[in-house]
Amino acid sequence: MLGPSWTDFSSSPRNDSAHIRVPHCGVPNLGATDILAMTRILGIETSCDETSAAVLEGRGDEVVQKSLVILSQDIHRVFGGVVPEIASRAHLTSIVPVVERALEEAGITLDDLDAVAVTNTPGLVGALLVGMSYGKALAFSRGIPLLGIHHMEGHLFAAALEHRDAVPPFTALLVSGGHTLLLDVEAWGKYRLLGATRDDAAGEAFDKVAKLLGLPYPGGRYVEQLAVEGNPKHFRFTRAMVRKNALPTDDDYYAFSFSGVKTAVLNAVRASKDIQADKADVARAFQDSMIDTLVEKTWRAANAYSRQRVVLGGGVACNRTLVAAMRARLGPDGVTVFAPTPRLATDNAAMIARAAFFRFERGERAGLDLNAYASSPIPGLIAA
Repeated sequence: MLGPSWTDFSSSPRNDSAHIRVPHCGVPNLGATDILAMTRILGIETSCDETSAAVLEGRGDEVVQKSLVILSQDIHRVFGGVVPEIASRAHLTSIVPVVERALEEAGITLDDLDAVAVTNTPGLVGALLVGMSYGKALAFSRGIPLLGIHHMEGHLFAAALEHRDAVPPFTALLVSGGHTLLLDVEAWGKYRLLGATRDDAAGEAFDKVAKLLGLPYPGGRYVEQLAVEGNPKHFRFTRAMVRKNALPTDDDYYAFSFSGVKTAVLNAVRASKDIQADKADVARAFQDSMIDTLVEKTWRAANAYSRQRVVLGGGVACNRTLVAAMRARLGPDGVTVFAPTPRLATDNAAMIARAAFFRFERGERAGLDLNAYASSPIPGLIAA
């Protein structure tokens, strides 16, 4: 029977001399001293099918990951997708040992924490409620602040944990199983939403195509592996809303649509006389279409706003072919492309804690009435 699996985590020795406790809860009247004293935050992530906890320590952009624990729910592979009720129940049994292990690897106890950060949107509501309820209880019991973090804002901060220069201003492409967002990040907390998918998310398209080709779930890495073997000239699928004469004033200039290429794959599979012989070629044509579209839209955004940095985030950012194509297209223009490693590209609590540092230092706090939402706009949106 398939069960959960532990993903790698890291830790480093604690530095007690740098830590000052700030015993307050709720929404206090913070002064400069209180803000500067903040050093440790526990992050909790349960938005989908990973139960994750992490401890980060630092200040401003100088933040160190002390531990990261991720427990993946492999049972969903049997169903070819995430079953919300199963995910919620799995979080219930995993949340306590996952948090305990994160604290142990960080070399601290609950008494050493200054705040607790939880993902409260977007995601599966039942799954979100598990992490959020547990985080609320921890914060209340220890008398420390609680912060509610937007999952997609967490992805914006993920690369900064590994790349010191992955900070604003930059163009961001967030591509996951549930979202495809193209943003101009002027500063932390100031985001211009330039484009989003009008139908399927990029990761969702990868998973659905993988299923059509008889590949395991989640399908992204299997499609990429199979595409390496494919003939790029056998099939060619359209690049939706990518026209040579497109103008920045067009309403689809930065927008995405992946339902068409998914349908093209379906038709190719049905028309094939030998899908086993053709499926590598189909996978290659599909991936080429997806990557060409993502790269072109990102280049448009970086060029329009004169950004010298591009940051990728979300599970699809694990696709090495995508990262290589992005660097090949943008590198000649002097643009640096930052992509997190797989453990920080996929859902994890370290990115949630990292986003919480920014929100905490702005004086933001959540009350015990914090709720979970299946969808909500990323905070800090400004006019494009």
